Amino acid sequence: MSQRQVLQVFEQYQKARTQFVQMVAELATRPQNIETLQNAGVMALLRPLLLDVVPTIQQTAALALGRLANFNDDLAEAVVKGDILPQLVYSLAEQNLSQAVVDAGAVPLLVLCIQEPEIALKRIAVSALSDIAKHSPELAQTVVDAGVIAHLAQMILNPDAKLKRQVLSALSQIAKHSVDLAEMVVEAEIFPVVLTCLKDKDEYVKKNACTLIREIAKHTPELSQLIVNAGGVAAVIDCIGSCKGNIRLPGIMLLGYVAVHSENLAMAVIISKGVPQLSLCLSEEPEDHIKAATAWALGQIGRHTPEHARAVAVTNTLPVLLSLYMSTESSEDLQVKSKKAIKNILQKCTYLPALEPFLYDAPPNILKHVVGQFSKVLPHDSKARRLFVTSGGLKKVQEIKAEPGSLLQEYINSINNCYPEEIVSLCFIQPGVSHDVLCM
Repeated sequence: MSQRQVLQVFEQYQKARTQFVQMVAELATRPQNIETLQNAGVMALLRPLLLDVVPTIQQTAALALGRLANFNDDLAEAVVKGDILPQLVYSLAEQNLSQAVVDAGAVPLLVLCIQEPEIALKRIAVSALSDIAKHSPELAQTVVDAGVIAHLAQMILNPDAKLKRQVLSALSQIAKHSVDLAEMVVEAEIFPVVLTCLKDKDEYVKKNACTLIREIAKHTPELSQLIVNAGGVAAVIDCIGSCKGNIRLPGIMLLGYVAVHSENLAMAVIISKGVPQLSLCLSEEPEDHIKAATAWALGQIGRHTPEHARAVAVTNTLPVLLSLYMSTESSEDLQVKSKKAIKNILQKCTYLPALEPFLYDAPPNILKHVVGQFSKVLPHDSKARRLFVTSGGLKKVQEIKAEPGSLLQEYINSINNCYPEEIVSLCFIQPGVSHDVLCM
């Protein structure tokens, strides 16, 4: 066989592979074809093409598999069980497929596609633009420069739920990269329109709307304030209350991002009744990663001033955080975030009824902060001093074993100096003495 004949064979083989993946990708857009494709074993045939030497074949194979997996949960599970995901990840590592799409001049064509009347074409085109924009600020800017934001903003209220999901996702992928890109999304007047999506009957529309607002809020206090002024924080809190599990997660994180910027923005979350909702999430969500995000958000709210800390403490959140921190069943991330939240709140909390249980339950590294807060408040509050004796708090402080010269010992000394020596001695020498005697 001559060299020319050999090359012709390879060309025919490449053409056949290309035609095959293109045909499958096209057939997979029609629900009536899905079962036939599955029965024909098309997933096993597409799998090796994810590592094809020709980038367009890789990309089209991935598109076809994505459409099949998107059809129902069984097919998505088949993708996982078929060991297809590792192949896909490997192919992504080999080259930047999105950059190849951009370099081929596809972005302007995709923008034209989203203006077509056919809903299925709009969905696919928006999804592709979202996947391009997510990788880097440069790729997101390329998408923006093609004029996509204005078209996406107009589709936020489209009645098709799947299209709305993709539109909100695409705007999120653009906004997440930088302040400038987030501001461009906001300037397309997505507020207050996007807030209507937080009440959508489709759970993933809700989730993607929360994600979009989160990606905008995280950048600057000014963008967070804009969201507050538009009623976005209150709307997200209502949304969190209407759903469960991972659907809640972006909204929970949004509240933390808003609160972290300033005292006033954290107070806006408190005024909108965000703390009770977060406290509820902390108690009722079973997944550690959701609890961890909630603990982080509560810590960002409570870390600013005594008023902020009290707003968190009165919801009985601190004991829950302590139990999560001390539980051997909690993930490491949950333990770390719970500990940090406790520390943030305790260092500002002057609401002593919320602190006193920690004298009995907290480990030494937390106890130090609790005793420190009592040492700050008691010298200036006579009523609190009396209650501290009658509740048994002063007696408990005498039982704490602190290293001489340590910061904890200094706090204990400061508390003891608030009382007559005989009261302190009575607590120390007679730990079983009644509270009535201590008040004499």
